[in-house]
Order: sequence, then structure tokens, then C-alpha cells
Amino acid sequence: HFGEDRPSGQIRSRKDMNAARKTSERLGKCWELLTEPLIAPNGFREYDARWRYPDDINLPGITEVGAGIGTQMREEGVEPDILVGCDFREYSPSVKNALIVGLIRSGARVKDIGIVLSPMAYFARVFYGIDAVAMVTASHNPNGWTGVKIGFKHPHTHEQAQMRRLKEIVTDRQCRPATGGAYEEMSGLTKAYIDDICGDFELSDELSIVCATGNGTASAFAPMVLERIGAKVVRLHTEPDFTFPNYNPNPESVVMLKDISEKVLESGADVGFGFDGDGDRLGIVDDEGEEIYSDKIGVLLAREFAKAVEKPKFVADVKSTCLFETDPVLAERGAITEYWKTGHSHMKFRVAETQATAGFEKSGHFFLSGELGHGYDCGLRASVEVCKMLDKTRGTSLSNLKRSLPLTWQSPTMSAYCSDDFKYDVVKRLVRRLESLKSCNGEIGGRPIIELNRVNGIRVTLDNGSWCLVRASSNTPNLVVCCESTSSAEELNHIFRDFDDLIRQEPEVGPYDQTIGT
Repeated sequence: HFGEDRPSGQIRSRKDMNAARKTSERLGKCWELLTEPLIAPNGFREYDARWRYPDDINLPGITEVGAGIGTQMREEGVEPDILVGCDFREYSPSVKNALIVGLIRSGARVKDIGIVLSPMAYFARVFYGIDAVAMVTASHNPNGWTGVKIGFKHPHTHEQAQMRRLKEIVTDRQCRPATGGAYEEMSGLTKAYIDDICGDFELSDELSIVCATGNGTASAFAPMVLERIGAKVVRLHTEPDFTFPNYNPNPESVVMLKDISEKVLESGADVGFGFDGDGDRLGIVDDEGEEIYSDKIGVLLAREFAKAVEKPKFVADVKSTCLFETDPVLAERGAITEYWKTGHSHMKFRVAETQATAGFEKSGHFFLSGELGHGYDCGLRASVEVCKMLDKTRGTSLSNLKRSLPLTWQSPTMSAYCSDDFKYDVVKRLVRRLESLKSCNGEIGGRPIIELNRVNGIRVTLDNGSWCLVRASSNTPNLVVCCESTSSAEELNHIFRDFDDLIRQEPEVGPYDQTIGT
């Protein structure tokens, strides 16, 4: 069934499908699971879509999503050509094919780019001259998840309003069939992507790099890129294996970072790079085996970029270090940084809108624009830029470059459980409570509040530049909490305790899945 021709009860609920699944256990088969669309509405997130597969979405449901994307393309006046790729998970090709069926039924001309990284799909828009893209990936989510990253205009991907409209089209049965749908397989993308990232750059001296990909999709591409620029690559779980036998490829994960650290120390490497499941994020460990948060790597890169740009402008997400504002080297070079909404779509849009030199997100997204890149997030391109920085400053280790930054004390990015049904309302109440605290000359961590940034949740800046943040996670039922002190570890803990006491006044907030360190 398709669109308006499907009988009533078209998008089946999870409750209905669970009942069907129980019936299937008795009958030994389940007709409904193979023929009726299952789509959990909360899979449509703030800037992409993610579901547990097949518990929250099945293949007929994916086909409906494809039809919804095609319908939305026509609604927005987008040319019917669309690039479609997928990551390396075992079920991703099946999900991609189901998505393609829906796109073709809705009149889209599909250009299949095969198994790729998300940034390769974004680059394909430049290479083939086609604006629309749909990338099947659950990014760094564990196996058992799937999803789609969608964009209609380079370099943007769907933001909140477009995702909300796509959800309406799909769940309200507004998908409409159209003629003209077609399918074509594309070629030549991998070589063009690597050529674009590396150009003619070669390291002037040997650089030893631990390359960790967690057996994910980046395994097929990241070592090739680093070897192309002349690095000595120490491989760590770079054999593609969609079962992820060692750990989930997530460069923010303590498990992956610890593994990289141990390999760096064992091999004597100059740096360790960790790439996530779809290759759009980069995590970094220095030559001493210490993680450097990606926002501080961003400050180091911004120093380099600012040398070649008049009036350099950067965008950092609200979880990022205050050094973008307070670093004396950036200040001397006239750099201006704006703190913006967390999320790859939000950041891509803002970097393009403000014509910023680059954007940085603490989770490891690097958005390089102008001569540096095409404005989208690419972990492999960012790794090459770090190599260029180390090559220019040869003789200075990454750990010493890190020590050249003013010292601050940062918490990890912590997640406190809060249901998707409550998290946004909880944040609104916390914003009001913090506004009231500021108006009454209240303090956090013994410091007066001087500024409240409400662009994404609320970021509270104190009189010495220290800060704390709470926002609703875009992808999980959590509140995101992080803090930074410009003074000491003791002050960091003081800020966190005061801030957490305030957050704990909301009964819907549960425990953290990470704890603050000293």
C-alpha cells in the first residue's frame, strides 16, 4: 500500500506491532511485520532521524520515510535528483534499498552512492552537482539502530522545522506518489573524496599516528587518507566488521579513548585519532596518552586558521570551552567566536550563514569552510588539518601545543536521564530559575552570574569566565550537563555541585551516565 491508497490504520503503533509480534510467536510468522509500516514518531529528532531497528521501525516504515522525503522535496520545489548512501552496518543496505523504493515511488531520481561515510555523502553533493542527499546511518549509536541524515541544499542538512514537517508528512499519511522516479548507480566518489581532502599535502617529516576506527565504516577510508599524506599509520581495529567486536565506534566513549591511549603509549605514536561510525567526528589523544577535548583542539586549529584570515570568525557549540573568547592568541589575531546551538545541522547552517572560517563542536564535529573545506563536518578532513598543524610546528609535540593554551578545568559531557516527554519543559523551568537567580544577584560556585546564553538550553557565565550548561539532548532521553572553571579543579567541583543541586529540584531528572572527575 502507498500513501492515500492504504487502508485506515496505516501507520501501525508500537503497541499494535508488539501484539502482532506476540501473535507471530504462536504462528511462526508475522505478516504484519513484513507488510505494514511501523514507525515510532519519536524517531524524528531535532536534526536527523534515528530508530531502533526493527523494534521502532521496519522496512515498510523506512519505505514510507523515503516517500515522505520525496514528497517533501516536491513541496519545497527541490529538483527530484537525490544522492543516497549508507554506512557499513549489516542491515544498512536493506534499509537503504527500502528508502530508495519510497523515494522512487514519490518521483525522485535516486543516485545510489553505495556504502560511504556521511561526509562522503555530503562531498558527493559537490562532486556530482546534486543538492539533495539522504544518508542512512545511526552515526555513533550502537548496533540495532538505524537512521537518516537528510539535506536539500548544500551544505545544509535538515533543521528542526524541516524535520518536524517530514514527521507530519509521514505520520499523517501525506505521502503522495508521483511519476518520473528513477535509479542510477554512481561511481568515482572515493578517489575524488580522498583527493579533495588531501590535495597535494605531504608531511615534511614522519608522523606516527594511531588510527582507530572501532571496526566501523571509517575503517575503509581513514587509514588510506593518513597514508596518502605520508603518515606512519598504527592501525587499531581498522578491519571493517559490522558486529563491532571490540566496542562501539564513538570517539567520546571512555572505552575507545582508553584503547587509543594505550596504543599511543605502546607504539610511541605522535598522536592518536579516533573516528566514529559514520566518519563525521574525530577524537584525539596526544603523545602522552591524554585525551584532548575536541573544543580545545578547535582553539589550536583556530589559532592556525586565524593567521591567514583577516577578521577571522568562528562558531563554537554551547558545550565548548570559554577559550574561544578568552584565549590571548585568538584575541591578538582579532578572532571573534559566537556560541551556537549544538547539533551538526545547526552548526552547518550557522557557519554558512555567518560565513565563518570554521565551526567547532565539543563532541568532535569540525566544520571547515572556504578554502579549508566545504562547510560540512568531516572527521577525516579535520584529522588532516591537525596533521598540517603538527607539520608546521614540527619539533613541538601535541602535548606541548596543548600546554600553550591557558589552563582550564573541564567536566566531561554528562547525560542525566530525562524522558523525551519532559526534557524540554524541564529545561524551560531551569531557564526561568536561573534567570531569577541572576536577577537576585545569586551565585554558582561562589561566583556571580554575569551572562545567560539561551540559544540552546542555558549556558551560565560567571564573573571569572567559568561557566556551566544544561540543555535537552537532541537524540536521547537526557539532559546534557557540562561545566568549566578558569581557576581550579576545586572551583569546577563547586560549580558542578551548585548547578546539580539546582537541576535536582526537577523530579523528572534521573542519574548521570558519567560522573564528574576532579
